[in-house]
Amino acid sequence: MLFIFCYNNHMKQVLFATGNLRKIQEASKTLKMYNISVKPVSIKIDEIQHKESIEITKAKAIAAYKVTHKPVVVSDTSWEIPALGGLPGGYMKDIATWLESEDWLCIMSRHKDKTIKCHEHIAYFDGEELRHFSASYSGKFIDEIKGRIDSSESFERCVIMYGDKTMAEQSADSGVASAGEALDHWKQFGEWFGKI
Repeated sequence: MLFIFCYNNHMKQVLFATGNLRKIQEASKTLKMYNISVKPVSIKIDEIQHKESIEITKAKAIAAYKVTHKPVVVSDTSWEIPALGGLPGGYMKDIATWLESEDWLCIMSRHKDKTIKCHEHIAYFDGEELRHFSASYSGKFIDEIKGRIDSSESFERCVIMYGDKTMAEQSADSGVASAGEALDHWKQFGEWFGKI
């Protein structure tokens, strides 16, 4: 996901290059508090494979700048399951498409620790300065599947991050399901970008 910045009527505007509606909604909702608007835009970049999501996010920001030639922000999400040694980590994108919700329930059924952690990363690069913002959110696997699902996101029907609904149920209710209720990663970015 990529952002390009410009100004419009004293409000900073962030062009967000992503097809992920959830992330666009999260960014828009949070950055509005900092007088920053979000406008989706689409560009193509190659995403590196790495066990560390931080490195993926930084590389995406640099690659995005090389395409846009403008200051740019990208985001990346990784999931960590302590009972599985941190799997899937930076490989979330691929693994989530290989395994279905039923597979996760089967895998987690033999583990007492049902914890799952979501790490949200944002990176900004303007050709000189590379900035990184992140927040981590904890949730848990449940023992049944609830709610609808996007075929590329296999956790949503069997994970509760906050409250008492799965991410899939949240999405059905409001159209958006976030890993973190507070969206601290976007707040960090908004506070910093609003001052530059």
